[in-house]
Amino acid sequence: MGYRILETEDVAGYLRERGHWDLSDAEVREVSDGNMNRVFLASSKDGTRSLAVKQALPWVRVAGPSWPMSPERADAEARAYERVAAVAPDKIPVIHGYDPENYALVMEDMSDLEVLRTVLNEGAPYGPDTSARIGEFVAQLSFTTSDFGLASADRKALIAASVSPELCEITEDVVLSEPYIEHEHNHWHPELDDLAAEFRADARLRTEVADLRHVFMTSAQALLHGDLHTGSVMVGVREGAPVIRVFDPEFSFVGPIGFDLGLYWANTLVSQARAAALGAESDHADQLRLSWEAFEAEFRRLWPTRVDTFFDDAYLDRFLARVWTESIGFAGTEIVRRIIGFAHLTDLTTLPDPVPASRRALLLGRELIVGRAELTSPEDVEALLH
Repeated sequence: MGYRILETEDVAGYLRERGHWDLSDAEVREVSDGNMNRVFLASSKDGTRSLAVKQALPWVRVAGPSWPMSPERADAEARAYERVAAVAPDKIPVIHGYDPENYALVMEDMSDLEVLRTVLNEGAPYGPDTSARIGEFVAQLSFTTSDFGLASADRKALIAASVSPELCEITEDVVLSEPYIEHEHNHWHPELDDLAAEFRADARLRTEVADLRHVFMTSAQALLHGDLHTGSVMVGVREGAPVIRVFDPEFSFVGPIGFDLGLYWANTLVSQARAAALGAESDHADQLRLSWEAFEAEFRRLWPTRVDTFFDDAYLDRFLARVWTESIGFAGTEIVRRIIGFAHLTDLTTLPDPVPASRRALLLGRELIVGRAELTSPEDVEALLH
């Protein structure tokens, strides 16, 4: 039939066609929330069964046809889920099927869970294991898709299959260059005009961002989620146990491991800035340390299974130190772009007065970028916060 864009009234029939659904009384509603795709929930009237359908559009959803975007990004998302399902199935939604002709994923309904950013913005703490599970997720995905976890020929095949030039270019521009130049995508609170101008005129900052941009463009270390932040994590409780689900890996490609960690860390640091602005007690400042410790512990646990033992334990120490430093730098770039670039964070924009927290966060972001080589531990970052 060829690619067709699904509407609410099409979803029940589509699920039947794909062999997922045998009910004629399915209730379907659209719950699209992000910038890129459409998402539908289909449920039986008695509430005993439900599924989610996510379809990639041939454009950015919030912009429409004026911003075309290849729907093939759904292929990258499906590949990422398949890889993670083999090593960390408890940390992603259950995928019931992928339809490459229509760029549509059918997955578990997660409407009983909440987006982590929403939970935090409402004043709740991180769950006791949330950041540790995120650190484990990154370690499990990155180790098993790196030269440590895959034979050379398999790695080359993975790199070739995971090339995503269109989405990588978005990151290269929106995160790793545009906030430091004059660009139509950039916007900020008027009271941040001075800092935005300073950042554009800061030669040292621009050079350090250029270095991180080149790392992003050339360092094919492992398969990444590619857009790992508090808005791409669902949390909740099922059967009395805490649950996390990492979702939306459509920016997935083979790149530097520190990029995934850095994006998550930036979001935890901004959530800390929000809590501090509201005068709230929080555990947000601990999350960077907790996720790094879990990442490092899991990576070291997997290390004895490496396929090439020429890489010795001393090299592991060196490699992890490099990942740490790059993660800190990428965290800084994500903070900056979320305040004076494109796609701001509701953590800050919904504050009664977003300016003081935004200023502090921007300055923190700069220090993470230019001082990343000297920031050698989570304690060093915590000292910056204070």
